[in-house]
Amino acid sequence: MQTDLSAALDIGGTKIAGALVDERGTLLVRTTRPTPADQDGAAVLRALAEVVTDLTARPEWAGVAAVGIGSAGPVDARRGTVSPVNIPGWRDFPVVAEVQALVGALPVVLVGDGVAMTAAEHWQGAARGYTNALCMVVSTGVGGGLVLDGQLHPGPTGNAGHIGHISVDLDGDPCPCGARGCVERIASGPNIARRALENGWRPGLGGDTSAAAVAAAARAGDPVARHSFERAAQALAAGIAATAALVEIEIAVIGGGVAGAGDTLFVPLRRALDDYATLSFVRGITVVPAQMGTDAGVVGAAAAAAQQSRLDAFVPTV
Repeated sequence: MQTDLSAALDIGGTKIAGALVDERGTLLVRTTRPTPADQDGAAVLRALAEVVTDLTARPEWAGVAAVGIGSAGPVDARRGTVSPVNIPGWRDFPVVAEVQALVGALPVVLVGDGVAMTAAEHWQGAARGYTNALCMVVSTGVGGGLVLDGQLHPGPTGNAGHIGHISVDLDGDPCPCGARGCVERIASGPNIARRALENGWRPGLGGDTSAAAVAAAARAGDPVARHSFERAAQALAAGIAATAALVEIEIAVIGGGVAGAGDTLFVPLRRALDDYATLSFVRGITVVPAQMGTDAGVVGAAAAAAQQSRLDAFVPTV
């Protein structure tokens, strides 16, 4: 029987996924439940409990050493609570305590979903083999996480690397977080579409106003759509360069729906990065698409749990 497995939970506004993951990152067991449409707090907890029950009922559960939770944020790892923006029924919800009650004495580790994605990309994906990395999710929002000195760096609350709320336009639009000109306010999918519409872009016959539709229009040569993506790329480049100046990253990995735009995003992003990352120690940052796709949440939560288990097991000699 394997005794080095991690259980992983990925909590989002659309689904709650669970998996048992071995030390190579292989998903041995998968299970999922839709996040209740009304997002009532008690109903979401029941769905989470069903996912955990699916996992604990498997014979492989006996080999689990730790449980990792990756959740939409904000999260507070110190308190074990989450307040996902897209799950209104959970505010300061004690998710760690609730999961702990279901899994007994096993250690439970909580990180934000951006940190979980980072752990997955460093373990099995595009950042594998790099010592210092920034990984980003650019989708409905913009999140991220850091790998420093070869280790996942979630920070005290589990939110370190949250690049979406670096301000890159000091007099820019107000952000829902309370600041102005945040990367997320400029580069997230809804804001790419909003800016294109405000500047005169109009969707085709189907009326699709998503960022994907803006990307398609940009590829077809629409100047307004192209400019909206270029502005998003500029904001991302400024955030990446600022991060590199602070912690000297070698690579920036970008996932999420907006990254699906491909060269429409990555070509102007790399060009803009040349304008912002000018100091000798931040030049030449590699920028690549993420590789882990929809498995990133559970693989990353498992990686975070495994890392914490290794740290907990380390007893320094005197």
